[in-house]
Amino acid sequence: MSMPFSDEDIYIAVKNHLPSVSEYVKGHGGDIKLLGVKDGKVYIQLTGTCHGCSMSLMTTKMVVEKKLKELIHPNLEVVNIDAGQESALPEDIYNEDDKTAEGSQKKGLMEKIKKIL
Repeated sequence: MSMPFSDEDIYIAVKNHLPSVSEYVKGHGGDIKLLGVKDGKVYIQLTGTCHGCSMSLMTTKMVVEKKLKELIHPNLEVVNIDAGQESALPEDIYNEDDKTAEGSQKKGLMEKIKKIL
């Protein structure tokens, strides 16, 4: 089933809910870094003591994904990317860097339109 929200919508929602979702992880000396969203999949990186922990897959699925599904959408999927494996991210993943680039592209386009008119 496809997501009824854009990657940007999901990214913003995840970013807003991440502080409450990461409480469990922070309680274990770790944290969650939001890497981006692509086709309804949320890509994160567990950091601190949670990075490389043998329980990281369970934490990702049973804590992070479960909570985000409750808060945002039941079809949401969360993928943990270990440090050094960033090449496993999709090429056109949505993140804040894309938002900045997209904003500057829109601004440039608006400037061109103004010149034409």
